[in-house]
Amino acid sequence: MSEYIDSDVIKLAQSLIQLRSVTPEDAGCQKLMNRRLSALGFKIEELFFVDTQNTWARKGTEGPHFCFAGHTDVVPTGTDSAWRYPPFDGQIHNGMLHGRGAADMKGSLAAMIVATERFIKKHPDHRGSISFLITSDEEGPFINGTTRVVDLLEARNEKIDMCLVGEPSSRSSLGDVVKNGRRGSLTGHLKVKGKQGHVAYPHLASNPIHKAAPALAQLSETVWDNGNDYFPATSFQISNIQGGTGAGNVIPGVLDVQFNFRFSTEVTEQALKAKVDDILQSHQLDYELDWTLNGLPFLTEPGPLLDVTLDAIKDITGIDAAPETTGGTSDGRFIAQTGCKVIELGPINATIHQVDECVSIEDLENLALIYERILEKLLA
Repeated sequence: MSEYIDSDVIKLAQSLIQLRSVTPEDAGCQKLMNRRLSALGFKIEELFFVDTQNTWARKGTEGPHFCFAGHTDVVPTGTDSAWRYPPFDGQIHNGMLHGRGAADMKGSLAAMIVATERFIKKHPDHRGSISFLITSDEEGPFINGTTRVVDLLEARNEKIDMCLVGEPSSRSSLGDVVKNGRRGSLTGHLKVKGKQGHVAYPHLASNPIHKAAPALAQLSETVWDNGNDYFPATSFQISNIQGGTGAGNVIPGVLDVQFNFRFSTEVTEQALKAKVDDILQSHQLDYELDWTLNGLPFLTEPGPLLDVTLDAIKDITGIDAAPETTGGTSDGRFIAQTGCKVIELGPINATIHQVDECVSIEDLENLALIYERILEKLLA
C-alpha cells in the first residue's frame, strides 16, 4: 500500500506524475501549474508550436529577472509491467516517490512552484521579477519548445538575467553537484563514396571502408584542445557506422558514419568543422558531410547566481556543492545564448530514464527549501 504524505511539494509532484506526458505530450501538466501561478499574480502565456505545449509565466516587470525553467514531458516507460509500481501512479514506498518523471523532472517542477508560493506569501512586495519557462519537448527533438520561446522573448527584447533549470544534477546526495555550464554538441553525418564490386575483383571496385579507415583513425587520435579550468578536453566519438549490402562477397559502394563532438569553450564550431574537412581531404576521400549543431557550450562563472545557489545548498543541506560542466546537454543551452546566467540544480540522477525511476521525498522537500532560499537571497 502506498504511503500518504501530507506535503504540498509531494502532493503536487504526485499529481504531475499521474499525467501521462510522454514527449511531446504535456497531458495537462502545465495547466495544473499555471492555475497555481495565476493565483500568485503571474501573467500566463500558453504557447503552442506545432506539437509542443509551452508556458511563459512572469510576475513583475523590473529587474533583476530570475527564471525557473523545466520540462513536463518524460521519456517512454518501456514495458509498464517491468516496473515495481505503476509508472504513472506516483506511489510512495519507504520514503521514495516512484514514477516516470519523479526525478526528471516533475519533482523539480513541484519544488519550484511550492517554493515560489512560499516566497511570495512571505515577500508579496519582493523586488525584481520571477518567471517560469516550461516546455514539453525537452526529451524529444527540442525544436518547438524552449528554443522557440527564447526566440519570442528575444524578438520583443524581454531579457532573463538569471535562470535555474531543474534538471537532476545531484550525483550521490541532494545538492552535491550544481551544473554551471555544459559542453557544446556537434554531430557530423559523413558519407564516404566508393565503387561497389565483387570481393574477388577488388581492382574493379573501390572500397570506401578501406579508404575511410585511416582518416577515421586520425580523427579519433586528434587532440582538439586541452580543455580549461571548467571544461574537460573536447572529445570525438563515432556513434554509428554502416557499410555493405549484407552479402559477404560484395564490396560496398558507400560508407555512412555518424560522429559527435562534445566540445569546450576552447574551440569553436567553425574550427572543428574546418579541421575535420582538412583531415578528410588529406586522405583524398570522395565524401559528403552534413552537420547538426545540437548546442553551443555555455558557462556561468562564479558570481551572484552561482554564489547564492552554493550558499543556499549549504544553508539547507550542510553540503559544499561542486560546480561542474559534465554530462549531456539541456535546454539551458538555449537560454544561455541570450547572455543569461544559467545553472542547473535538481535531485539525484541515479534512476533517470530507467525502469523504477524514483526520488527521495525528503530530497524533494529540501529542494523546495533550497529554491525558496535562492529566491530570498536574490529578490527579498
